[in-house]
Amino acid sequence: MTRRLFILLTRWLLATFLLISILLPAQAADGIEIVQAHLENSEEGVKLSATFNLDLNHNLEEALTRGVPLHFTTDVELRRPRWYWFDETTLSASRTIRIEYNVLTRQYRGGVAGSVQQSFSTFDDAMSLVRRPSRWVVTDRGALKAGENYVVSVRMRLNLEYLPKPFQVNALNNADWRMSSDWRSFYFRAE
Repeated sequence: MTRRLFILLTRWLLATFLLISILLPAQAADGIEIVQAHLENSEEGVKLSATFNLDLNHNLEEALTRGVPLHFTTDVELRRPRWYWFDETTLSASRTIRIEYNVLTRQYRGGVAGSVQQSFSTFDDAMSLVRRPSRWVVTDRGALKAGENYVVSVRMRLNLEYLPKPFQVNALNNADWRMSSDWRSFYFRAE
């Protein structure tokens, strides 16, 4: 009789737990969401225009305000579909935006790696550089075959490679430091 009571109680607890987990609203996961992304032809070449939705969790924001710079990398891949073999990877490009906080001046600085840095007075202004980056030339105008269709995949991630070594070790074991969007794919016709 006790074994049967134990089984019934276990099933009741499991059913209650499942019902509660279904009925409670799910918490938004920390991560990056791609709001919009598309390629456009220009005189300089093919440019990527993208907008991201991201909020830093408490641990990342605290690390930033204590002087640890954060690097957000946008990855772009162009593949040309082929019916007779695997898709041909035409292009892989990356661009990294660095955000840091200067404790002495109490200002945020940000910019694309290898270019001029901008100063921002608030955290939201600095993060707008990451959320709405400027258009950047992914490839030269003549690099793509005119009239061909390409599958474009875009993602953004917090790049842990640029962190100081002690933070890299911590980041591998801590989910708060792993932020990335899913790959978002769309078609682009070269002109």
